[in-house]
Amino acid sequence: MQRYFLKQFYHGEQEVRLQGEVYHHIAHVMRMSEGSRFYCVFLDEKACICEIKKITSDTVIARIVGWENAQKELPVHITVASGLPKADKLEWVIQKGTELGADQFLPFIAERSVVKWDAKKEAKKRERWKKIALEAAEQSHRNHLPDVSSPVSFKKLLEESRTYKHKLVAFEESAKLGERRRFAEALSKMAEGDNVLMVFGPEGGLSPGEVRLLEESGFETCGLGPRILRAETAPLYALAAISYHFELMR
Repeated sequence: MQRYFLKQFYHGEQEVRLQGEVYHHIAHVMRMSEGSRFYCVFLDEKACICEIKKITSDTVIARIVGWENAQKELPVHITVASGLPKADKLEWVIQKGTELGADQFLPFIAERSVVKWDAKKEAKKRERWKKIALEAAEQSHRNHLPDVSSPVSFKKLLEESRTYKHKLVAFEESAKLGERRRFAEALSKMAEGDNVLMVFGPEGGLSPGEVRLLEESGFETCGLGPRILRAETAPLYALAAISYHFELMR
């Protein structure tokens, strides 16, 4: 069934009223009718099964007929911090990272980022990123809609990291030197509910100075296997490994 995220908390309602883009998608794209069913997810991440009661010229009125109880989210909360990559690579990371269970995306301006961030286009760009995350969360049937932050400076990234219990940085030099255990060991130290910040560099990687500052801020460097991964591949590899560790091995 189709899934939609609501912009309201659940307060005991017996029915929901959907308008705007969601109304258009239900009535004109999916062409649903009375009796059709779909999922709705409230802001507090409660997911219900809805059945259409009535469709007017601008509103879908649906009754709540059941609740979804399946666990869809990773046991740990992963924030993916990506050094701004070129072209649409960040869009790819947001889309696929959402499908793989990322909790939040925090782009940052790295020393070797080729892209020059245009603050004038920030609102439009972030709106697109959030739409990509929304559509990916609906498609993958998640209960949590990942937040996508505006790009921050490297200094701001270090400041933000203070609120995280676990801090890792994917460092290709570790992989080149044959280090293969640190990432797995870090995962074994994590407990359900922990928040984790993982930093990934842009195409040119992180500079030695950035890695040093990250380590001084409590980050642990780790390789992601014996191969060198692209900027848009590394976050997805890490998320898949985290999913395997927490959701398939247990």
